[in-house]
Amino acid sequence: MNADFLVDFPGLGIHDIPVRRVAFEVFGFEVYWYGLLIASAIVLCLILASRHAPRYQMKSDDILDTFILIIPMSIVLARLSYVVFEWPYYAEDWRRIIEINQGGLMFYGGVAGGVLAVVIMCRIKKIPVSRMFDFLAVYLPLGQAIGRWGNFFNQEAFGSNTRLPWGMISNQTTFYLTRIGGYQPDQPVHPTFLYEFIGNMLIFILLLAIRRRNKTPFRVLLYYFLLYGIMRFFVEAVRTDSLYIPNTDLRVSMVISAVMVVFSLILLMVLRQRQQRNELKRQLESDIETDETSSAPADPTDETVSESVLDRTESDAGQTRQSGGSDFVPLADNRQHRQRQGDADHRDQPN
Repeated sequence: MNADFLVDFPGLGIHDIPVRRVAFEVFGFEVYWYGLLIASAIVLCLILASRHAPRYQMKSDDILDTFILIIPMSIVLARLSYVVFEWPYYAEDWRRIIEINQGGLMFYGGVAGGVLAVVIMCRIKKIPVSRMFDFLAVYLPLGQAIGRWGNFFNQEAFGSNTRLPWGMISNQTTFYLTRIGGYQPDQPVHPTFLYEFIGNMLIFILLLAIRRRNKTPFRVLLYYFLLYGIMRFFVEAVRTDSLYIPNTDLRVSMVISAVMVVFSLILLMVLRQRQQRNELKRQLESDIETDETSSAPADPTDETVSESVLDRTESDAGQTRQSGGSDFVPLADNRQHRQRQGDADHRDQPN
């Protein structure tokens, strides 16, 4: 099979990498790398989530049911979001809307679909929404990282020209930059798919660590919004295929990313302050209980027992003295007796 693209990384000395959009064929049906990678990402995330579920008081069956709902709703809303911002093109022929194999999915629309699916499933299963969000948010960047390699095989979603050593160039980047104008088609471009792959893998690792120690609802989800928003804001700034808010020069993904960062920072600070107040309240309550315990009067029963023991001891001692028994000799009388005995022994000694 002939390659669709020849990819070079001239700064790294890598040339003519043959890249095909189709991974293989099954009974004449072409399986594309993009779809294969997305499906692989979903399966891997599902396997990991199912294995980790019992550690976080979740059931594997509930995770599976949630994934089954997330997948179609994410695809539908990702497609609808893209269509909204490219409406003039789709308005010419409405049949183009369902031609999803031609591309055209908006990531943040997919996130919105996933969020809606989780809320619906939690209502059905009667699971706390925060628990499901914080549990599943960890796997989202992992799936994104794997899926971004689909952009490489399609030679799409790349950035503007760059002189960095890892700059990429192919016949597809040259064709696209020539068509849109404003760039140098014969120069390397930013491999933004690679930036997002690395960034998402780092976010995945960080979220695993945060989830392991997390005790605050929605904290893991908010950290995902914060970290991914920061990364996507800067990556989007160098992309050449961004969607724009109509009649403006504002890139949709940059605006959404900025809103995500501000929103998550504010809520994380609110959650932190609430946690500190709760900790202070628990400490005060603990101190009050300690003070009440230490200031409580002694048990009168203990005093009665002590006095009874003392009375009994004094009584026994008196009875012994009265009976002339030799078992009880007062300490003072003992010393006087030894003194007299010593004087007598001294007198008996010869001079």
